[in-house]
Amino acid sequence: MTAPVFVADSLAGAAAGARVRLEGPEGRHAVSVRRLRVGEPVVLTDGHGTGVQGTVAAVEGKDRLEVAVDEVRREAAPDPRITVVQALPKGDRGELAVETMTETGVDAVVPWSAARCITQWKGERGLKALGKWRSTAREAGKQSRRLTFPEVTDAMTTRQVTRLLAEARFAAVLHEEGGEPLATAQLPTSGEIVLVVGPEGGVSPEELAAFAEAGALPYRLGPSVLRTSTAGTAAAALLLGRTGRWG
Repeated sequence: MTAPVFVADSLAGAAAGARVRLEGPEGRHAVSVRRLRVGEPVVLTDGHGTGVQGTVAAVEGKDRLEVAVDEVRREAAPDPRITVVQALPKGDRGELAVETMTETGVDAVVPWSAARCITQWKGERGLKALGKWRSTAREAGKQSRRLTFPEVTDAMTTRQVTRLLAEARFAAVLHEEGGEPLATAQLPTSGEIVLVVGPEGGVSPEELAAFAEAGALPYRLGPSVLRTSTAGTAAAALLLGRTGRWG
């Protein structure tokens, strides 16, 4: 049976033969929900590139256990790094986008308040929605057994997104009227790749012009038009394959 994955607050100093403690909500889930017992295999990750494979060495109360470390894995920072600027969709489609992009391998997700977004994040509602996106990225990272979870930034305005695009090695706006397919775009071998996924109503002409001035031209994915909640995942899969990160 595949060993369950839990997120540890810190794996600094973890080494084969040592012990690592898991507590808090993750420890409670391991002990009280999964009912792990001494001798069972377990995987820990800090979500920042370090993972531990080991076995349960001790269970303490209802929310703590100790893991005897068998192996420590550390992965280098991804290169090129792929960031998706995701326009805010309606309902729970934003969480769906974050979930599938995390499982695919995206490195960062930027919520974007585009001009044609029906949904707008304001006040407490915005903070709650951002928290859901971040929680979704964490849970999807565990489910897909990633050692490095994607960063979900604070929501950005069009002006902030424009600055992000200007700093990228390669930037593109997914658009059904793009003059060139993303599949044939000239990609960098390292650095930051940033993709913009517009809302269901499309990217406005003013936004397209601002992004083009920053170096982000429109590219198309294929003959069909994807929804905003699936376009980023499809484009990320294409880029991960082309850059060799799926090799």
